[in-house]
Amino acid sequence: MSDLPKLQFIDLAAQQRRLRTDLDVAIATVLDQGAYIMGPEVKAFEREVAEFCGAKHAIGCANGTDALLLALMALGIGKGDAIFVPSFTFAATAEIAPFVDATPVFVDSLDGTFNMSPESLERAIAHARSLGLVPRAVIPVDLFGLPADMPAIDVIAGGEGLSVICDSAQGFGGSIDGRSTGTFGHVTTTSFFPAKPLGCYGDGGALFTDDDDLAKIIDSLRVHGKGTDKYDNVRIGMNSRLDTIQAAILRVKLSVYGDEIAARDAVASRYSEHLGNIVTVPHVPAGYRSVWAQYTVRLPGHCARADVQAKLAALGIPTAVYYPLPLHQQTAYRDYPADPAGLPVCEAMSADVLSLPMHPYLDADSQQRIIEGVHSAVAA
Repeated sequence: MSDLPKLQFIDLAAQQRRLRTDLDVAIATVLDQGAYIMGPEVKAFEREVAEFCGAKHAIGCANGTDALLLALMALGIGKGDAIFVPSFTFAATAEIAPFVDATPVFVDSLDGTFNMSPESLERAIAHARSLGLVPRAVIPVDLFGLPADMPAIDVIAGGEGLSVICDSAQGFGGSIDGRSTGTFGHVTTTSFFPAKPLGCYGDGGALFTDDDDLAKIIDSLRVHGKGTDKYDNVRIGMNSRLDTIQAAILRVKLSVYGDEIAARDAVASRYSEHLGNIVTVPHVPAGYRSVWAQYTVRLPGHCARADVQAKLAALGIPTAVYYPLPLHQQTAYRDYPADPAGLPVCEAMSADVLSLPMHPYLDADSQQRIIEGVHSAVAA
């Protein structure tokens, strides 16, 4: 066991030390004014976060899963509809389809970026039609912080008449050729779970859209389907509001988010420079920018992942596996349709991915310790 202190996988305490004075003021302001639900900080944050990414509308909600569900509800998706989702992602992306009685259809990923494969999407759409389902929407995920291949996916979706719901729970702030996540598709969703690149100190989420009518529907749905009169609900909705304290915290964090994205990029660049000769490092296509929610490598075939993790843990270096089992192999999802050619990339990635510590406050000395530890663990 190493005598060195254990490193943090995500160091929220370091960020809090930087922002503590402003956070205390923001929270105290909410406590003093007493508007704990849908208070003025919510509207202010929605305005500021929309401006940050360039979207016309931002609508806060209770969490990232609700954001996805609200998007499906607003688009009128339901029974008999097929929703195309990557299998290599967190369950939230797929679980919202059965909530509205729709059918998730699983799509394979690209080997280099971890994101949805456009070729697999095309096969999955044809397969869904052969099963009598109506293709309605695709949910590309900006996995690990990297935007999905939106130029290719948009072409396919446009040709097939699909709505595009971008799941940017991990990728808010990323970009393609200078265009930010939050501005792609018909609607984008994100999560403010504490471990996300832009996270609060509880739960929270948001939706982004340039569609005025869609924004109004989402705003209604998040508050029980409200109309102009509080007690005349005009549609079946849900209770999914971003609370005021979390919005106040997010406003403070948003003020430094651009700096933190740059710092994350520097950390990722150091990893890629020094690890590329021993593991497969993430590929970022030309013109793309990742916010590096995770820095995920793929181990060489001779390595047993559990052994590598154990060796790193002995050195005080935490790791994580996202994701050890693709969705189409999980118990709850095994009976749903998938690309008929199979999902071999998802299955291979689940067997060899490993995520290393990643956050904007990871200093060069600590990162060098991680780099040396990976070399030692993999070489052994």
